[in-house]
Amino acid sequence: MIRSMTAFAGDEAVIENLTVLCELRSVNHRYCDITVKLPERLRFAEAPIRSAIAAKIKRGKVECALNYKKLPQNFNVDLQAVEALLNAARTIESLMSEHRTFSALDILAYPGIQQETGTDNAVLGQGIFDLVDRTLDQMLEVRTREGEQLASLIDERCLKMRELVIAARNRMPEVLSHLREKLKLRIHDLVIEPDFDRLEQELVFLTQKLDVEEELDRLETHVNEVLRSLKAQEPVGRRLDFLMQEMNREANTLGSKSADKEMTGIAIDLKVLIEQMREQIQNIE
Repeated sequence: MIRSMTAFAGDEAVIENLTVLCELRSVNHRYCDITVKLPERLRFAEAPIRSAIAAKIKRGKVECALNYKKLPQNFNVDLQAVEALLNAARTIESLMSEHRTFSALDILAYPGIQQETGTDNAVLGQGIFDLVDRTLDQMLEVRTREGEQLASLIDERCLKMRELVIAARNRMPEVLSHLREKLKLRIHDLVIEPDFDRLEQELVFLTQKLDVEEELDRLETHVNEVLRSLKAQEPVGRRLDFLMQEMNREANTLGSKSADKEMTGIAIDLKVLIEQMREQIQNIE
């Protein structure tokens, strides 16, 4: 299964008295590089989050960002603290030369008067793990959809490469025949009594020098391996990248052995297709 390395997903969940938001982004990278951004309150969940991502992502730079908002809740007021605060206030006022008033809101704002409901870290941690896992599945769906499109583009170019390899095979006998005629004409122009035995030897030497059968065989083998890799279930991005290097080497050799414009054009077309595939493969996990 081909997957792209570029994707985004976001989700949120209510966990006890918090709304937790999760965003996942992934881009191209040679290896698996995970960055987790958490507020201090959620820092305890970093290790499980990293493990969850690493279990499903094998290649790419992944950034996971979590944040939270507190849900509106009923006020829990420590009435004993309020009474103690009022008694202290009355005592202070009795010592003051000038009377000053304060409101109920002033009292509520005083530290320790309002009591927030605590959050269990075990429950919060499990909720965060479930949220990250769900968001990760959403991101993988995006990576898979884009990967299918990339696989289709690569498959299309592989088929064009096969056509070019066939065209090169069919062209070679004609190339050698033209070369033979050209050499004969040139020797006739230069020599009154040409040595046709020597001519045949030179033709055999040139045929060996210009033989591209091995390069065409390897190109065909690499194309078949690319098509096979596109159907694999494990990540194959690095394998495909290596195959592109090998295919480019064979196309370069084919171009260097080219003996006419048509064979040169085939070699150039092959290199263009390989480069197009290489650019797409840079985005495959």
